[in-house]
Amino acid sequence: MKNKMRLKIGGVPEHFNLPWRLAMEEGDFRKENIALHWEDMGGGTGQMIKGLKNKTIDVAVLLTEGVSRAILQGLDAKILQVYVTSPLHWGIHVPFDDKSIQRTDELEGKTFAISREGSGSHLMAYVLADQKGWDIDKLRFNSVGDVYGGLWALQNNEAQAFLWEKYTTHPYTEQEKCRYIDEVVTPWPCFVIAVRSEVAEEYAEQLQTMLDIVNKKAKMVKEDENTPQVLAWRYGLKLEDVTKWLSETSWNYEGARFDKDFENVIDYLLKLKLITDEEAEDYMKKLF
Repeated sequence: MKNKMRLKIGGVPEHFNLPWRLAMEEGDFRKENIALHWEDMGGGTGQMIKGLKNKTIDVAVLLTEGVSRAILQGLDAKILQVYVTSPLHWGIHVPFDDKSIQRTDELEGKTFAISREGSGSHLMAYVLADQKGWDIDKLRFNSVGDVYGGLWALQNNEAQAFLWEKYTTHPYTEQEKCRYIDEVVTPWPCFVIAVRSEVAEEYAEQLQTMLDIVNKKAKMVKEDENTPQVLAWRYGLKLEDVTKWLSETSWNYEGARFDKDFENVIDYLLKLKLITDEEAEDYMKKLF
């Protein structure tokens, strides 16, 4: 019998991670002698990178661009596989009462609220600036911890823009805590599963079993006609929103590598001066 693998795993408390939660609740991991403790990481990718670095978590389900940059800059971790193959739709949010901002173009030179340095909300502000042709050296940021900090920053004029997954923030737009004006879409698969390097070496076989379980569960979630109702109930979202989100979302059911997409990520990080040429050398070897 294989030794029991006990791991702490971090992920955002959002609808993307329903396959993990169901697999844990239904005992799928336990049957394979895998004990996973899930920790909600409301601070997103920046918080998970810190957790991997400090060894407070072993595995993380986090944004592709954020963890790729962190590993190339020295984080001792490896990407196990792409988790969500579809792109992430980041809502561009502004203060609800500030009617002077109606279009994304009017955010040039404004302050962006971000959860943490190196987080998705941080890096996607660079992607947005690049797409709009802004001077990326003039971007300004205010680190606020999580989605609630972002809303607070908008309401208290500590920031004029905040990027966050648009379906997660939809309830806050309806509560008039912020105003949605547009979206920016990641040019790559949005979520990957990463693990601390020493854990990857010690538990290679069991980690693959873990991935097989979650990939299979993701396929069931995608195909189950009851999934929209489950998502709406669990995450406090409208049925019509989760139905649309589910139609836009695909998980990595087969555990494929998607090497070309990582080439795109690295090219973008280099273009935006978020990594150096030296850090980008042999990137596939470093990431995987």
